[in-house]
Amino acid sequence: MPSPKPVNGLPYRTKIYINNQVLLPAKLIRMLGIEWARYADITIRHNDRVITLKRVALLRTRHTASRQFTIPREVRERYGIMPLDDVEILNITPIRIKEVGTRQLILDE
Repeated sequence: MPSPKPVNGLPYRTKIYINNQVLLPAKLIRMLGIEWARYADITIRHNDRVITLKRVALLRTRHTASRQFTIPREVRERYGIMPLDDVEILNITPIRIKEVGTRQLILDE
Protein backbone atom coordinates (compact mmCIF):
# COMPACT_ATOMS: atom_id res chain seq x y z
CA MET A 1 0.00 0.00 0.00
CA PRO A 2 1.46 3.42 -0.93
CA SER A 3 2.27 5.81 1.86
CA PRO A 4 0.24 9.02 2.14
CA LYS A 5 1.56 12.26 0.69
CA PRO A 6 3.65 14.21 3.20
CA VAL A 7 1.96 17.31 4.59
CA ASN A 8 4.25 20.14 5.61
CA GLY A 9 1.67 22.92 5.77
CA LEU A 10 0.77 25.48 3.14
CA PRO A 11 1.17 25.72 0.20
CA TYR A 12 -0.25 22.25 -0.42
CA ARG A 13 -0.47 20.65 -3.87
CA THR A 14 -3.29 18.25 -4.70
CA LYS A 15 -5.60 17.14 -7.49
CA ILE A 16 -9.22 18.05 -8.09
CA TYR A 17 -11.50 15.04 -7.76
CA ILE A 18 -13.85 13.96 -10.54
CA ASN A 19 -16.77 15.52 -8.58
CA ASN A 20 -14.93 18.92 -8.59
CA GLN A 21 -14.04 18.68 -4.93
CA VAL A 22 -10.64 19.22 -3.34
CA LEU A 23 -9.51 17.19 -0.34
CA LEU A 24 -7.86 18.87 2.62
CA PRO A 25 -6.21 16.01 4.54
CA ALA A 26 -6.69 15.63 8.28
CA LYS A 27 -3.01 16.25 8.96
CA LEU A 28 -3.22 19.67 7.23
CA ILE A 29 -6.46 20.60 9.02
CA ARG A 30 -4.96 19.69 12.41
CA MET A 31 -1.70 21.50 11.58
CA LEU A 32 -3.66 24.69 10.81
CA GLY A 33 -5.88 24.19 13.89
CA ILE A 34 -9.14 24.68 11.98
CA GLU A 35 -11.04 21.50 12.90
CA TRP A 36 -13.89 23.69 14.15
CA ALA A 37 -14.32 25.65 10.89
CA ARG A 38 -17.36 25.12 8.69
CA TYR A 39 -16.62 27.90 6.19
CA ALA A 40 -13.40 29.42 4.91
CA ASP A 41 -11.88 31.80 2.40
CA ILE A 42 -9.49 29.71 0.32
CA THR A 43 -6.81 30.97 -2.04
CA ILE A 44 -5.70 28.54 -4.74
CA ARG A 45 -3.30 28.61 -7.66
CA HIS A 46 -4.27 26.91 -10.91
CA ASN A 47 -2.14 27.29 -14.07
CA ASP A 48 -0.23 30.25 -12.55
CA ARG A 49 -3.49 32.07 -11.75
CA VAL A 50 -4.24 32.96 -8.14
CA ILE A 51 -7.95 32.62 -7.33
CA THR A 52 -9.63 33.45 -4.01
CA LEU A 53 -12.82 31.58 -3.18
CA LYS A 54 -14.89 33.38 -0.55
CA ARG A 55 -17.20 31.66 1.94
CA VAL A 56 -16.51 28.09 0.85
CA ALA A 57 -18.29 25.36 2.82
CA LEU A 58 -15.85 22.85 4.32
CA LEU A 59 -17.55 19.48 4.05
CA ARG A 60 -16.62 16.87 6.63
CA THR A 61 -17.10 13.20 7.29
CA ARG A 62 -18.20 11.83 10.61
CA HIS A 63 -15.03 10.31 12.05
CA THR A 64 -12.08 12.26 10.66
CA ALA A 65 -10.66 15.78 10.67
CA SER A 66 -10.23 15.90 6.88
CA ARG A 67 -12.37 18.34 4.89
CA GLN A 68 -13.41 18.77 1.27
CA PHE A 69 -14.61 21.80 -0.59
CA THR A 70 -16.24 22.16 -3.98
CA ILE A 71 -14.90 24.61 -6.53
CA PRO A 72 -17.97 26.57 -7.72
CA ARG A 73 -19.15 26.04 -11.31
CA GLU A 74 -18.68 29.72 -12.21
CA VAL A 75 -15.02 29.52 -11.19
CA ARG A 76 -14.45 26.24 -13.03
CA GLU A 77 -15.98 27.62 -16.22
CA ARG A 78 -14.24 31.00 -16.00
CA TYR A 79 -10.74 29.58 -15.44
CA GLY A 80 -11.05 26.28 -17.30
CA ILE A 81 -10.59 24.15 -14.20
CA MET A 82 -11.22 20.48 -14.94
CA PRO A 83 -11.34 17.34 -12.79
CA LEU A 84 -7.91 15.75 -12.21
CA ASP A 85 -6.14 19.11 -12.70
CA ASP A 86 -3.46 20.02 -10.18
CA VAL A 87 -4.21 22.84 -7.79
CA GLU A 88 -2.06 24.46 -5.12
CA ILE A 89 -3.75 25.64 -1.94
CA LEU A 90 -2.01 28.83 -0.86
CA ASN A 91 -4.10 30.02 2.08
CA ILE A 92 -7.08 28.94 4.18
CA THR A 93 -8.74 31.54 6.39
CA PRO A 94 -11.57 30.13 8.54
CA ILE A 95 -14.76 32.16 8.92
CA ARG A 96 -17.11 32.13 11.87
CA ILE A 97 -20.68 31.18 10.98
CA LYS A 98 -22.14 34.58 11.90
CA GLU A 99 -19.81 36.19 9.31
CA VAL A 100 -21.11 34.02 6.47
CA GLY A 101 -23.64 35.69 4.23
CA THR A 102 -25.94 34.10 1.70
CA ARG A 103 -23.88 35.00 -1.37
CA GLN A 104 -20.53 33.52 -2.29
CA LEU A 105 -17.95 35.88 -3.75
CA ILE A 106 -15.10 35.02 -6.08
CA LEU A 107 -12.12 37.35 -6.40
CA ASP A 108 -9.38 37.15 -9.01
CA GLU A 109 -6.06 38.45 -7.77
